[in-house]
Amino acid sequence: MLKNRLITVLTFNDGVLFRTRNFIPDYRYTLNFVDAWSIDEIVVLDITRFGQGSKDHFFTVVSDFARNCFVPLAAGGGVRTINDFKRLLRFGADKIIINSEALRRPEFIREAAMQFGSQCVVVSIDARRMPSGDYEVFSEFGNKATGLDVVTWARKAQASGAGEIMLTSIDRDGTLEGYDNYLNRIVSEAIDIPVLVSGGVGKWQDFVDGFKLGKAQAVCTTNIYHFTETSIRSAKQFLAHSGIDVRV
Repeated sequence: MLKNRLITVLTFNDGVLFRTRNFIPDYRYTLNFVDAWSIDEIVVLDITRFGQGSKDHFFTVVSDFARNCFVPLAAGGGVRTINDFKRLLRFGADKIIINSEALRRPEFIREAAMQFGSQCVVVSIDARRMPSGDYEVFSEFGNKATGLDVVTWARKAQASGAGEIMLTSIDRDGTLEGYDNYLNRIVSEAIDIPVLVSGGVGKWQDFVDGFKLGKAQAVCTTNIYHFTETSIRSAKQFLAHSGIDVRV
């Protein structure tokens, strides 16, 4: 049985590391951290808006991470074609994350899975809680409502060949208020593939709750660059002492 995973998600705007809040870049970091610490996986996302900056800057980020860290690396942001898959894999990514293009053209998931294997295809789902209490999927950096129910879309992504789902609460992103574990649970219980949950972690207990309440297979944080090597180990020790099976 696979151990539960702790994943860091780093967002880059034109090759520069940024923190986001509710999907809006709100703090720039002048140092790009290229270090695996004792994390289980790293996700790097390009949040550069269309027509701004150079994609080559993000390819450099992916290449630098691939050379300098020794854990699985997933990359995404603006992936719209099979050639985008090939290029990111060539630069050293192990998995590719897709979002808006999969929503526009769900057969893209199947095409990628057939060519590279489902284990390579991560479908990112960004969701907002609506006034009705239901969760709607949003695309285009969380700006465009799709009208899709989050569970319905997760099931379709799995059926189309996705190997994992990366689920993010737009409302909780960058808030440090904890995961939306109701959202996480309804998706995790609806599908059979691993769900990576993101958005809102602010303390070690939030990781525990993501696993126990949200039923996640992996918990993600975008604030990993504030941590030291010692604190990552502390997080894993906290998880292990709380009954979560993790690699310490």
